Amino acid sequence: QKLLIYWDFHTQPSLGFTENGPKKRKYPALQQLYYDPDMAQKNVAQEWLTQAQASPQAWHFCWALLSPDKVPEIQFFGASTLHTKISRHWTDLPAEQHESLRSQLIAQVGHFSCGPKMVLTRLCVALASLILHTLLDSWTTAVPDLLRAFQGGEGSAEVDIRYQALLEVLVVLPEELQTRKLSAERRAQLQSALTREWSSLCPLLRQILRREEAAGPVKERVLRCLVSWLALDVDLGESEGLLQDSFTLLREPELFDTAVETIVSTISQHDSQRFADSLLKMLPQVLALQEQLTKAVQDRDMETSHGICRIAVALGETHCRALLEQVDHWQGFQALVNMILSCTGMPGHYPVDETSSSLTLTFWYTLQDDIMSLDTEKQTLYLQVYRPLYFQLVEVLLHKARFPSDPDFALWSADDKEQFRIYRVDISDTLMYVYELLGPELLRNLYDKLGVMLTDKTHPSSWQDIEALLFGFQSIAETVDISYSDVIPGLLGLIPLITADSIHLAETIMLTIGSLAEWLADHPLMLPGVLRLVLQTLSNADLSVATVSTLKRICRECRHSLRPHANDILTALQEVLVKQIHKSTQSMWLMQALGYLLSSLPDEEVLGKLLSLLSPHIQQLERLANEMPSPASKLSTVHILGLLSSLFSTLDLNAQGEGQEDVRAARSQPRTNPVSHNTTHRISKDLTQQIKSESAACAVFEKSLKTLIRDFAPLVSQLCELIGQLFSAYPQACALDLTGQLVHVFACEKEHFPPITALLELVTSITMSMFQHGKTHWCCSANGSFVLQVLKRKADVYLSEGLDVKVVFYCEILFLHFFPLKILKEVSNVFQAAHSLIVCTVLICVCVQAVSGQSCSLLELLSEVFFSMSRHCPSLLSLQLRDALQPPGFPSSPSLESLSLESPSLVLHHIHTTPVTVRYVWN
Repeated sequence: QKLLIYWDFHTQPSLGFTENGPKKRKYPALQQLYYDPDMAQKNVAQEWLTQAQASPQAWHFCWALLSPDKVPEIQFFGASTLHTKISRHWTDLPAEQHESLRSQLIAQVGHFSCGPKMVLTRLCVALASLILHTLLDSWTTAVPDLLRAFQGGEGSAEVDIRYQALLEVLVVLPEELQTRKLSAERRAQLQSALTREWSSLCPLLRQILRREEAAGPVKERVLRCLVSWLALDVDLGESEGLLQDSFTLLREPELFDTAVETIVSTISQHDSQRFADSLLKMLPQVLALQEQLTKAVQDRDMETSHGICRIAVALGETHCRALLEQVDHWQGFQALVNMILSCTGMPGHYPVDETSSSLTLTFWYTLQDDIMSLDTEKQTLYLQVYRPLYFQLVEVLLHKARFPSDPDFALWSADDKEQFRIYRVDISDTLMYVYELLGPELLRNLYDKLGVMLTDKTHPSSWQDIEALLFGFQSIAETVDISYSDVIPGLLGLIPLITADSIHLAETIMLTIGSLAEWLADHPLMLPGVLRLVLQTLSNADLSVATVSTLKRICRECRHSLRPHANDILTALQEVLVKQIHKSTQSMWLMQALGYLLSSLPDEEVLGKLLSLLSPHIQQLERLANEMPSPASKLSTVHILGLLSSLFSTLDLNAQGEGQEDVRAARSQPRTNPVSHNTTHRISKDLTQQIKSESAACAVFEKSLKTLIRDFAPLVSQLCELIGQLFSAYPQACALDLTGQLVHVFACEKEHFPPITALLELVTSITMSMFQHGKTHWCCSANGSFVLQVLKRKADVYLSEGLDVKVVFYCEILFLHFFPLKILKEVSNVFQAAHSLIVCTVLICVCVQAVSGQSCSLLELLSEVFFSMSRHCPSLLSLQLRDALQPPGFPSSPSLESLSLESPSLVLHHIHTTPVTVRYVWN
């Protein structure tokens, strides 16, 4: 291996590649790194070459690799080696060699100015790194020296080549400063030193940019240089000339994209508001792009229109407040706002015909917020100016939200349709926000337009126009309280007049009704007509999501007004569930709607209606329980259990609503919940016969338990038996979660103590078996949390003679928690045997946290372990710490393995399977 560190290029063929020429040399390591398809061999070569770069000889062999007779790959490795040595091993180079290195490096940059590009860039990065090392002391004139070194030359082509090399260095210099690991003080000093050079750089850059014979790549590098130096917080005022030239380059197609990026980056500097005068000078330049924008739109040149839109939005969005403060120039800013509005209303459908309108939506939030944050006088002025414009914006947004014609939409790709859906969501959010500025007048405006569309027979409107207006209503009503609006009754009166000859229109009608569910709860007289429309649509599978979600919202918000309509709703629900019209998710929503509906009915009506709806599902579940297990039967079982789980999540017979005095009176006396004695009992009986769907089954009982609480008591013993069977067959966290719920609700009641204790004994026994088979990761994450929950609620359950406390103890060590010391006497033997294991584990975790630099929250928890031990057994803790720290190299793996532990392999297995950070500290 030492031979690898010493390089003799005349005698030792070390580095990869066979070259043609007078001196043929093989360099197998580089050949292996670049071309070997075997990743293992690549990694070996990478490690070998990295060692070579770190060697002192690398200062010498890097120049040989840059020889003109080498292939570009070898030259690139030589340049990378040079950068590595300068950036990471600078102190290894004697000070008297710094000037020689500088001269050689500048010469190499000049030599490679014609390419290859990858080698030139790497050399420029190395030169930038050298400048940063010497700029504050030995080479304070670095930038002027570079300007002199790379100017001159004969002929336009040679001048361009030298300029390209110079500009490449200037581009990477600020980037290298940003990526270097430096102290805050030195970084600030270097940035200040470079910033002072900007005033001398700007004239040269403008001179290069204005050379008529300058090649496109040279001008492109000038623009990149401007962007790079702006990151150093240079004076925007000094950059005005360069920025003006950048606007001029927007007329050159080959430089358009780079010019756009440069202008946007310049405008978007976060603190450029300091230069208000520069912003005001920039405003006319942006407005002057309107003509170019109009032509691009006419020519359907999406790239050009998109770039100009980006510039206008960047100026308006980044500096909105600063430009609003310039009240004397309000007309110029208003012109910019109108320009952005034209970008919002870009002709065509997003994203097929245009991609620019979505860029503008955030600007309207910013403008509204900044106007409302001004002082009263300015706010009044700007509201007069911009309220009409925001009404115009609403019209533009609704027009952009329109669907294309059905034939055109059918030709769109799935990705385009999804982007359009997201775009409409963004428009919806914008409309909701705009409502805060325009208020009820906006709803009145939309209502009047919808009324005209539906009643004016002389000028029939397309379904797209009607859908867009309803979309506007729904967007606002979805999140804004419009209960005081006087147009809602009229809107609900207009909806039946709409001929829903499009799926999209019918879907929006349903979603609009759903958004008005809270309003309907306060106006139950409007419910019959609305419910009739929703129930008629319920059987349409194409409108599944919209209709089912709307019915669920109505049942949730208006459940105390639905008693007269309960039979109609139940009939419709039963029909679509039996026919399986809707997908699984929507069927779950229907069951939730049923739960809300039944929760508002008197007890004597609930059971009969519930059983009539659930009997087919229960019967099917019984049939499935008696069949041989198969993927199809399991899928059906999971579906039925999901339906029941959804029902139990919303079926709360203790719910009491306002205006339901008769229901509350009927429920004021203790009663037995019909669900607990019927449906849940039958489900548990069926699942006991054949266990197929543990997760779904646990979800059913967990939802039922959370809803019924004490009414679940008659089923505790049976459920404990079922959970034991589930956990024995399929040990999963869902069974532990359900057991934790049982403990939380019933463990303190004497009559339920025996079955719950028996269940915990079984779970503990199975957990111990899993420990012995090496499944510590699952046990740590699932059992650790479960044990902690049980201990906090009812620690006495772990005093059972049939329960193996050893499992609980090790599980909690791995979970990095500690159980209450009130049961310490009962586990003292385990504690004494494993005391070193506890201390070692906690100390290792402290080391991991300290090295990784993570938050102190876990360290605080770990300190509580030591505090508890020092409080209750200080002498034992003293011995523990001394024994743990005594082995040499602690916390290394051998030091832990040398301890006398009853079962150290459990913790060792866990530690060796933890993430890299832990293993690093451990090793």
